[in-house]
Amino acid sequence: MNRFTDKVVLVTGAASGIGLAAARRFLDEGARVVMLDIDEATLRQAAAGLPPDCVLVQVGDTADKETAAAAVKAAVARFGGLHILINNAGVATEGDIMQTSEEDFARVMAVNVAGYFHMAKAAMPELVKTRGSIVMTSSVSGLGGDWELFAYNTSKGAVSNMVRAMAMDAAKDGVRVNAVNPSFTATRMTEDMVNDPALVAKFRERMPLGAPEDPEGIAAAMAFLASDDARLITGVNLPVDAGLTASNGQPPM
Repeated sequence: MNRFTDKVVLVTGAASGIGLAAARRFLDEGARVVMLDIDEATLRQAAAGLPPDCVLVQVGDTADKETAAAAVKAAVARFGGLHILINNAGVATEGDIMQTSEEDFARVMAVNVAGYFHMAKAAMPELVKTRGSIVMTSSVSGLGGDWELFAYNTSKGAVSNMVRAMAMDAAKDGVRVNAVNPSFTATRMTEDMVNDPALVAKFRERMPLGAPEDPEGIAAAMAFLASDDARLITGVNLPVDAGLTASNGQPPM
């Protein structure tokens, strides 16, 4: 299946986890991919095994609007345009409101919310030209609250509504905007959680299809939303959560 032949895709947070899985998925389906991440060493290592004629590595912090502008400019210069933006880079910090420092809260919002804004704003003129698509990584934490993840929950709630608002505004230009909303996914960010058997067991009780989720499964959903197969879908927050939200988070009887 080559749904993205001759398409150019920009993936943020592409050095590992969901971002790297997305980059590989789009490459497998014929796209040329710009991989953007703040972690240069890990990013270059990840890109080393990918076809060099189809991959462009960009290093930068998505919280910086100059990074966004530079990445879009590089995509156009190297590959001639931009068709799809995967807004995926993110950070998290644990703690309730009293445990969350102003510095940690500001950083989470800068990357998870302002970073998505910077990237989408920089990409939109090119996406209008190609009648393209944006897919953002939100979270089930953007659909409901969690304990002691105050900053992360706040940021993902903002992303979930950013998707709806942006989709309404961009529809007139033929640009679709959607999000995937994963649950507990095995990534570098969740490594400590994945290695905690008691925590994994608790998630498995509440996720009918099991936990943790695999990044490749999230990437598959992203590819669907970005493809012409989803041409009538915009403004959607799609739970890709192994059934967590369907089960209302309750363990089996």
